[in-house]
Amino acid sequence: MSRRASPTLIGAFVFGAVTLAVVTVLLVAGGQVFQERPRHVIYFEGAAQGLQIGAPVLFLGVKVGTVKQIQLGLDERNGRFTVVVTIEVEPNVVRSRAGEEIDLGKRVTLKGLVERGLRGQLRIQSLLTGQLYVDLDFHPEKPAVFVATDPDVSEIPSIPTPVQELTARLESLPWDKFFSAAEATSDFIDNLLADPATREIPRRLEAALAHLDLLVTRLDAETQPTMAALRGDLAELQQTLMVAQAAFNRLGAAADSVKVLASPDAPVFASLTRAAEELKSAALAVGAVAGEDSPQVAHLNAALQELTKAARSLRVLAETLEQQPQSLLRGKKAMEERP
Repeated sequence: MSRRASPTLIGAFVFGAVTLAVVTVLLVAGGQVFQERPRHVIYFEGAAQGLQIGAPVLFLGVKVGTVKQIQLGLDERNGRFTVVVTIEVEPNVVRSRAGEEIDLGKRVTLKGLVERGLRGQLRIQSLLTGQLYVDLDFHPEKPAVFVATDPDVSEIPSIPTPVQELTARLESLPWDKFFSAAEATSDFIDNLLADPATREIPRRLEAALAHLDLLVTRLDAETQPTMAALRGDLAELQQTLMVAQAAFNRLGAAADSVKVLASPDAPVFASLTRAAEELKSAALAVGAVAGEDSPQVAHLNAALQELTKAARSLRVLAETLEQQPQSLLRGKKAMEERP
C-alpha cells in the first residue's frame, strides 16, 4: 500500500519555490523594481500615429527612457488638440567628465537643458512598420513653447517633425496665385507656339546651322597654311629659347666662377693683393732712386757731363782730321806752324 503525500510538505515546497523566484527577480533587477522613476510630459501637435507605449526615448541617439503613457489633450486657449506623451527617464545615464553621474530625471537638470535648447521630436523608427520614437536633441534656434498649466508637471517643449514643417510651409504658400500664374504662363506658351514666326524658327535654325557649317569649312581651309607657318615659327622660337637658355646657363656659371675668384678668401685674390703690394714697394724704391736728391741721380748727371765733354772733344778731333789728315803724322803743332 503506497504512502500518501503530505499536503504540508507540498505547500512548503511551493512557497519556497515562489520565494526563491521573487528573490531572484529582485537581485537581477538590482532593486529597481520598486524604484520610482521620474517622468516628463511632452505635448505634440498633430497626429502621433505609430507611437506606442514602450517606444524608446533617445537622447543624442542613446536610449535614456521609454514612453509610458499616450493621451489626447485639449488646449483651452486655442481649442486645439494635442498628443500628451508621458516618458520615463532612466536615472544616472549621463556621466560628466569628472565621472559624476547626472540624473536627467531631476527637474533642475532638465530645466537647464531646456534653456540650452533641449526639445522633443517624433521621429520614424522603422519605415516598414511606421513606428515612431521620441527623440531628444538640442535645437536652440527653435523657441520653447510650453503647454502645461500645472506647475507640478515637468514639461519638455516639442518641435514639429520635418514632415510637419514641410506640410506647414506648403499650406502657407499662396497656391491660388501660383496656379493663376501657371495658367497665364501656359496660355502665353500656347500663343507663342501658335505664332507663325515661331513655327519658322526650326527652318531658320536649320539654315543658320548649314551656313555655320560652310563657314567653319572655309575657315579650316584658309587657316591651315597659317597654322603650319605658325607651327614653324613656334618651333624656331623654341630652338632660340633653348639656345638662349644654354647661354644664360653658361653666363651664370661664369658669373659664379668670377664670384669665387673675386672672393676675399680666394687664392687668386690673395696673389693679386700680394703682387700689388710688391709693385707698390717697387714703385716706391724706383721713386726713391730717381729723386732729385738721390746720389745716384747726381752721379748720373756728372757722368753725362763727362760724356758730353768727351763727345765734344771727339767731334773737334774728327773735324781736325778731316781738314788736316797729315796731322796724324806731323802732329797738330807742326801744322799750325806752317804759313
